[in-house]
Amino acid sequence: MRPTLTLLPLLLCSIFLLHTIKLVTKLSTSPHQTHYSKDFSISFNNGCNLFQGKWLLEEPSSRPLYTEQSCPYLTRQVTCRKNGRPDSVYQKWRWKPYGCNLPRFDALILLHSLRNKRLMFVGDSIQRTQWESMVCLLQSAVPDRKKKIVYREPPRKVFLAKDYNASIEFYWAPFIVESNSDHATKHRVQKRMVRLDSISNHSRQWEGVDVLVFESYVWWMYAPLINATIGSQEMKEYDVPTAYRVALKTWTDWIESTLNPQTQKAFFMTLSPTHLWSWEWGGGRNENCHNESYPIKGPFWGEGSSLEIMGAVKDAVGRNKRINVTILNITELSEFRKDGHTSVFTERRGKLLTREQRAEPNVYADCIHWCLPGVPDTWNEILYAYLIYQNTD
Repeated sequence: MRPTLTLLPLLLCSIFLLHTIKLVTKLSTSPHQTHYSKDFSISFNNGCNLFQGKWLLEEPSSRPLYTEQSCPYLTRQVTCRKNGRPDSVYQKWRWKPYGCNLPRFDALILLHSLRNKRLMFVGDSIQRTQWESMVCLLQSAVPDRKKKIVYREPPRKVFLAKDYNASIEFYWAPFIVESNSDHATKHRVQKRMVRLDSISNHSRQWEGVDVLVFESYVWWMYAPLINATIGSQEMKEYDVPTAYRVALKTWTDWIESTLNPQTQKAFFMTLSPTHLWSWEWGGGRNENCHNESYPIKGPFWGEGSSLEIMGAVKDAVGRNKRINVTILNITELSEFRKDGHTSVFTERRGKLLTREQRAEPNVYADCIHWCLPGVPDTWNEILYAYLIYQNTD
């Protein structure tokens, strides 16, 4: 009996030590033990407005959150530095809400929450840029052999983090409802036609998706009138705000009838502003976003941002009874960022702008799309805050 009694304390000590090692290992590898902010959770769920604040430039800067070189999934359209942009300050601004600090983006925490789930961005090229941003924010936390683009044929792009069985997807639907512009690369730019009450060709691709993030604006604003149909009626011209409201009604009907409020989440990104006319912020009369290196200071609202369209989104979402769609109002915080656009450091029709074209920014500068790293990373930080911290203790 004595040898057994002598070994018992050693055995118990070994069991305790093994349990301790396992616990420490679990805590060190669990994303929720690293950068989860209890303080932000409290302030956010007590009503901190993430969309009212200011842009800060700090030294040493914690930005950018990734680099062009570190993310192989960026398209040439958005890699402004690689395309010749000489300055980089636009990558280093941090958004600071007045009532709180945005939590640190933790890729492991988000991947953990997306295990066995699908996150899909639905919209136009602005939304595709947000998808690229999210993939870049997440991909560094996934070993190379465990991540891949599994699908990139129009109208879908899919990034898969295999260890988590989590997919980050983009689906091209510039009007949300169906149109003659629904092919992601072969679409009608000028003679646009929208089927205001038709959505099934798109929505069957959205069914069962756990997190849906919608956006639709720029394609509507090509002209004051748009050709559209409703049901079997002949095509006719509608003013854009009227047509937009009908399309949103079709969308919300689908949301209400299809989504499961227990298992699915839906978000709507408000319009992404343009900076086409520098006279709006005190620049030259015939200039635009080109050569802008710093944000606008003070209150600003550009003429390219339609308050009527913003109101239509609010009204449409407000009519939902069964499903709570969260509006992510990124418009005003993005209005300040006249410096964040691709300008002449981008491509057109699949080719980088030539030196001669870059010399004519009044003609060729793109003041609609955004450089990456850049402003869309902040949109994803805000989305991250809602996905991880909303209604948590």
